[in-house]
Amino acid sequence: MRRTTIVICVFVVAFSVGSVLAQTVPQPLPDTLKVDYFANANTTSAPDGTLRLDNPGSAGGSVCANIYVFDSFQEMSECCSCYLSPDGLRTLSIDNDLTANPLTGKQLNTGVIKIVSNVARTTTCPLPRNMTPVSGGVRAWATHIQNVSFAETETGSLDATVNVAEEARLNAECNSIALTGSGSGVCTCGTGD
Repeated sequence: MRRTTIVICVFVVAFSVGSVLAQTVPQPLPDTLKVDYFANANTTSAPDGTLRLDNPGSAGGSVCANIYVFDSFQEMSECCSCYLSPDGLRTLSIDNDLTANPLTGKQLNTGVIKIVSNVARTTTCPLPRNMTPVSGGVRAWATHIQNVSFAETETGSLDATVNVAEEARLNAECNSIALTGSGSGVCTCGTGD
């Protein structure tokens, strides 16, 4: 009986401590990250792909769309942050805005684009080296240039949630680009707002 009482007490204490720890760990905000891909970028005879961004206004005001471009080896090649006013539309060229200035100088053909909705403090968004994610701030669509025929398809970017570890990794890699790239590795924001 005494052994059962001790086991129950240990379980209750462990459960209580776990509940307190779960409440103190910041939980990631949902709908803060969009993920998409690009293919056949910078390919002769292939059309240019586009990334379209919209701020639906559900974040309560303007946002910065922190954009991270990865090559086919999962290495960050470019990053930038683009201002979006509520109901604003921004159009970015895959060839000219997102893959034209790679950190390594090696032209990208395929890769991944991640977009994090970030709090906008002014109408100019600094390079995303320190983010404050905001839920529901960005909607995104991308055209995809298909192999062989170079047919174009367009889909909405997939919703995800940026967690603390991913946030730290994106911040660190973009910060590294800013410190060592001498201007290389910084994408541009296209047209619109």
